[in-house]
Amino acid sequence: MGPDYGPSVVTIGNFDGVHRGHQEVLAHARARAEQLGGLPVVALTFDPHPMAVLRPDKAPATISEPEERAKLLGDAGADAVLILPFDKETSNWSPQEFIDRVLVGTLHVQAVVVGENFRFGHKAAGHVDTLVEAGAAAGFEVEGLALRGEGQPWSSTYVRELIAAGDVEKVAVALGRPLRVVGTVVEGDKRGRELGYPTANIPAESGSAIPLDGVYAGWLRVLEPAPGAPAYGDAFPAAISVGSNPTFDGIDRRVESYVLDRDDLELYGSRVAVDFVARLRGSQIRFDTIEALLVQMKTDVDQARRLLTGDTPG
Repeated sequence: MGPDYGPSVVTIGNFDGVHRGHQEVLAHARARAEQLGGLPVVALTFDPHPMAVLRPDKAPATISEPEERAKLLGDAGADAVLILPFDKETSNWSPQEFIDRVLVGTLHVQAVVVGENFRFGHKAAGHVDTLVEAGAAAGFEVEGLALRGEGQPWSSTYVRELIAAGDVEKVAVALGRPLRVVGTVVEGDKRGRELGYPTANIPAESGSAIPLDGVYAGWLRVLEPAPGAPAYGDAFPAAISVGSNPTFDGIDRRVESYVLDRDDLELYGSRVAVDFVARLRGSQIRFDTIEALLVQMKTDVDQARRLLTGDTPG
């Protein structure tokens, strides 16, 4: 299991997206840790998602990769993030074996804080009452928090449904921040540059939660700059296209970001984040002429500019 941790307050879950429900659990764990004398809060999560091992055909799209998830959990109040590799062996652990090996043996748990619907162990046989019973015997306390939300409980499933529908505004409400897609900029067909709208292209990777095809307004942020690229942390307003570029008979789905009014940026090879702010229009359209496409692109860019900067074209 790796290194032992000192006495701790533990919260457990997949935490995909680290949405507002997750954030509330972390905040509650943080408060309980302070009440217990300033204990560290450990967020215990799994990689890959258990469904990717147990039912690969039913595995959900990933909202946040493990590295991003760990950062978000830290921002939400975790002092440490323990990522437990999930495989056939761990899937066969009974609830008691999970408690003994991980919670007691490794984390020396003093308190566990989870959502009231938390399940664990072989065939998801364990639940909050299982933890309460084990805690009474082993000397740790357990709190199962009621699920909260606006209209319906916050959940990763709910967030994925919103992403699939392209409703990035509601996604931002559920996450408490804009939806982010991360990737390395690759060379495309360079048609955007030829048309006066050069784009930074990120492949829409299989298994990642990518918004419904369409055009969006958002921000492109540099995470790991390639030589000659803008510096880490630089952020640029952008018009974002998600889809396969049907006007040019495209096949591969991708996320293309045009940084507003900039044609001088060299981003190839840079790792970037695309943060989605608003949906401008629906599914990509196949235009009969380049001229019609250019008219629509200008409309999209002008609308993105108004939304992101408040400016109108002169």
